[in-house]
Amino acid sequence: MKVILFTAIALLGAALADEVPTEDNVLVLSKSNFDDVIAANNFILVEFYAPWCGHCKSLAPEYAKAATKLAEEESPIKLAKVDATQEQELAENYGVRGYPTLKFFRNGNPTDYSGGRQADDIVTWLKKKTGPPAIEVSSAEQAKELIGANNVIVFGFFSDQNTEKAKAFLAIAGAVDDQVFAVVSDDKVIAELDAEDEDVVLYKNFEDPSVKFTGEQFDEDTFKTWVFVQSMPTIVEFSHETASKIFGGQIKYHLLLFLSKKNGDFEKYTEELKPVAKNYRDKIMCVAIDADEDEHQRILEFFGMKKDEVPSARLIALEQDMAKYKPASDELSANTVEEFIQSFFAGTLKQHLLSEDLPSDWAAKPVKVLVATNFDEVVFDTNKKVLVEFYAPWCGHCKQLVPIYDKLGEHFEKDDDVVIAKMDATANELEHTKITSFPTIKLYTKDNQVRDYNGERTLAAMTKFVETDGEGAEPVPSVSEEEEEDELPARDEL
Repeated sequence: MKVILFTAIALLGAALADEVPTEDNVLVLSKSNFDDVIAANNFILVEFYAPWCGHCKSLAPEYAKAATKLAEEESPIKLAKVDATQEQELAENYGVRGYPTLKFFRNGNPTDYSGGRQADDIVTWLKKKTGPPAIEVSSAEQAKELIGANNVIVFGFFSDQNTEKAKAFLAIAGAVDDQVFAVVSDDKVIAELDAEDEDVVLYKNFEDPSVKFTGEQFDEDTFKTWVFVQSMPTIVEFSHETASKIFGGQIKYHLLLFLSKKNGDFEKYTEELKPVAKNYRDKIMCVAIDADEDEHQRILEFFGMKKDEVPSARLIALEQDMAKYKPASDELSANTVEEFIQSFFAGTLKQHLLSEDLPSDWAAKPVKVLVATNFDEVVFDTNKKVLVEFYAPWCGHCKQLVPIYDKLGEHFEKDDDVVIAKMDATANELEHTKITSFPTIKLYTKDNQVRDYNGERTLAAMTKFVETDGEGAEPVPSVSEEEEEDELPARDEL
């Protein structure tokens, strides 16, 4: 009975392979064939995409390369895609909220894809999910082939795989999805590869071709951080492909170098700064950003930078609410960059908070204009209650709110107890208040209570909210994806 069932499934898979449309070895799925294809394949990665999505367009060629590589290897792993704008029901069934969303189905059970977005990263992640944690290597020739075929590969040399270090190595190999691991147990092969028993060596095809792990402790966190650091260039160039690794890695402090390729900055500065970056690479990642790229302009805006400030350096601490730091000197030399890094770790640097100049007519209109320098003085005046709209100039929802908010300002203009104000939160930052979506509206009461406004954006509702000290707002009904607030760029968009 089992043989008959297995044969039936195999025949179904073969039939489906003929019928399912493909593009560059990627299966094209829709509601009509989705369930059958998932059922017929033990391992299948599915991308839910939108044709207009820039990230999806960037992923497409790498996704196709990965599918082609697996097909050439006659791998049982398949890659598929679904146009989520056409197959909305499928997208909703699998909780798709943004594009691209990738789901890996193992025997029909979906899990979120968490790997990189380059072809090799996709293939590595899938093989780790479907195979052994580390490749068993039986000859020096096989080892050299693996080293040549992989951008990065980590070898463990263990004549006895039951030692504590060997067990830890294999356990960590199984937990790290985005790197290839190999294990060598034959003493002769270990010697032929100029290694010693219990060595762990990372091989790569850039910069130092091999790096030996020399840490005193071989625990999971220490080793995973070491693998991550050594598998990245000393200075990483920011791009769609590297963004997920940069922001998703173990290093949470980033030194950002804003450079111009057109002006030759990469050649001029990166070589001089590499020794500094290498000295601190286990604490801080050095990232080079081409300021000439149009898609990187939002990053400059996030740091309040103008093109004429390039070349320049900034530092960001991801786990401190993405706090930003600016060097004391505009000079971009090895000495000044090292002093900048040392000052940061010594705790002598203050956060770099953006602020516009205070307009001379900031209080001339019913809606008062706030900047970082006058915010506290106006908002924390205990004689007044102050409603503040934190907006972004590019936010469509903020633009729609302008006429209503102006009328609200006119309504309370002669009320000495009330101030209606607004602040461009992309150009002004506050140490005590972090804004991530727009518009954000907060009421600061006379007794220094802060109440978020989540009601309807109508004159009547907002008036009631102010008059009742934040007690009179009706909650907004749930909104569709298109209606939600505009947000600051996500980490992988910076």
